[in-house]
Amino acid sequence: MKELTRAEEQIMRILWRIRKGYVKDILNEMEEPRPAYNTVSTIVRILEKKKIVSHRAFRKSHEYYPLITQKEYMRGFLKGFVRDYFSSSYASLASFFAREEQLSLSELEEIKALMEHKINQKNKTDER
Repeated sequence: MKELTRAEEQIMRILWRIRKGYVKDILNEMEEPRPAYNTVSTIVRILEKKKIVSHRAFRKSHEYYPLITQKEYMRGFLKGFVRDYFSSSYASLASFFAREEQLSLSELEEIKALMEHKINQKNKTDER
């Protein structure tokens, strides 16, 4: 999956939230100062070329909608991030956050509980 620019990601966040819309609908969801209509239209067409957005034509208007979910994008983004910065090691990522981000005890316990839950799920799956 191709990485999105900041502007593309901003538009995608809006489309994921509103599910579908015209360029004017996307613009209405943006904070001031809003970019020009043509700027948003160009970015949406770039997203179409990247096969992340598609549209339905209604005469001369196009209603745009996402082709991927936010979760799918996050999964692909994170996978690429871990590959590029942590040699594809999620353990290195977790270690980095534990060391560098000065997580609180409650945050570390929450992560530990999530990992223990996932380990238990994997053990049950492997037993079958």
